Amino acid sequence: MPATQDAARKGPAARPRPWPAVLAWALLALAVLLFATFPWLDHLIRQAGRPDLGTLGPFGIPPTVAALAAGTVGAVLASRRPRHPVGWLLLAQGMVMAISGACVGYIIYGLVVRPGALPAANIAARIYPVTIAAVLAAVGFVLLLTPTGSPPSARWRWWARVSSVAVAATLLAATIAPGSLDPLLQFVSGPMDPQVYGGALRVANQVALLVGVLTVLAGAASLVVRFRHARGIERQQLQWVALAAALTGLSILAAAVLIAVGEVNLGAWASVFGVAFLPLATGAAILRYRLYDVDRIVSRTLGYGLLTVLLGLGYTGVVLGLGRLLPDSSTLAVAAATLAMAAIFQPARRRIQQAVDRRFNRRRHDAARLIEGFGARLRDQVDLDGLTAELLEVVDQTMQPTQASLWLRPPAGPAAR
Repeated sequence: MPATQDAARKGPAARPRPWPAVLAWALLALAVLLFATFPWLDHLIRQAGRPDLGTLGPFGIPPTVAALAAGTVGAVLASRRPRHPVGWLLLAQGMVMAISGACVGYIIYGLVVRPGALPAANIAARIYPVTIAAVLAAVGFVLLLTPTGSPPSARWRWWARVSSVAVAATLLAATIAPGSLDPLLQFVSGPMDPQVYGGALRVANQVALLVGVLTVLAGAASLVVRFRHARGIERQQLQWVALAAALTGLSILAAAVLIAVGEVNLGAWASVFGVAFLPLATGAAILRYRLYDVDRIVSRTLGYGLLTVLLGLGYTGVVLGLGRLLPDSSTLAVAAATLAMAAIFQPARRRIQQAVDRRFNRRRHDAARLIEGFGARLRDQVDLDGLTAELLEVVDQTMQPTQASLWLRPPAGPAAR
C-alpha cells in the first residue's frame, strides 16, 4: 500500500503540463494571422491608387519563410521541451518577424496613402526598426544557447546577462527616443537607413542595431568555442548547426550573384532556402533527430555538388567544342554531349564520392575498407575460433557498439537426429 500511495502521488507530477504546448501553438497561430494581414494591406494600398507602394513582392518571400520556419520549429521545441530556452527564442523570432512584416503595409497605408486612416501608425513606424534589432538579438541568443540551453561557460553566462540588459535597454530607448522619421523614405530605403530618422531617434536606432549585430557575432563565437571543446553527442549536434550555417552562406551568396546579374526573382527564391536552413537544423540538433546522419549528408552534398559542377563544365565544353567544329549541327553537338556525360556519370560519381568520403566521412570510408578486407579474408578462413574473433573485431571497429557477442548454433546431437 505505501508503494502504491507513493506511485499515486508521483503520477500526476510526472505528467507534462499542457499549458506550454498550448501557449506555443497559440503564439504560432497569432503569427500566422499577422501574415494574413499582408495581402489585405497590400489590397488597400492598391485600391487607394498607389500600386507603386504595394508591399507584396519577391523580397517579401524570404523573411516570411524565415519567420514561418523559426516559429514552427520554435513551437515544436517549446511544446516538447518547454524548459529549453531556444524553442521560445525561435518562437519569439518568428513572432517579431511577423510583426515587422505587418508594420510595412500598416505604416504605408496609415501614414502615406491615407494619413490618419489607421490608429497608432506612427507607433508602428517607431517599432519597425526595433523589430530588426530584436530579431538579430534573438538569433544571437539562439546561437549562444544551442544545443544545451545554457552558455558554454561561466564567462559566457556573464556575457549573456550583460547583453540581455543591453538589448532590453537599447530596444526601449529606440522605441521612446524623441526625433522625427520619414515613413516614405523608411519604405524605400529600409528601416535601418540613418537618413530616415532625426534627432535622438537616429542615434538610438543605430545603437540598437549595433547591439543586435554584436549579439549575433558573440553567439557565433560562442558556437565555435563550444564546438572546439564538444565531444560525442554534443559535437554531432553542433555539426548540424555548422552544416546549416554553411548552406545558409552559400544560398545568400548565390542570391547576391543572381541579383547582381539582374535575376531578382531567382535571387529572392535562392535566399528562401538560406533563411530556412538554420532554424530547421537547430531544431533537429536539440531534438537529436538522426544526429549521426550528418557526416553522410555532408559527404553526399559535397559529392553531388562537385559532380554537378564537373558535369556542367564538361557538358558546356563538349557543346562549345563540337559547335565550333560542326557549326551546322548544333543538335548533334548537344546529343553527343548528353551521351558523353551519361557515360561518365557513374564512374565520376564513384571516384568523387570516394575522395569526399576519405576527407569528410572518414568513419564510413574506413568501415567500408574493413568490411571489404574481411570479406576477402573470409573466403580463405577455415579456423572457426579465428573467424569469430575477427568478426567481433570488425563489428567493434565499424559499428562501435558498447558490447558485442557472437552466438553460434550448436551442432545437432544424436538425440536431435
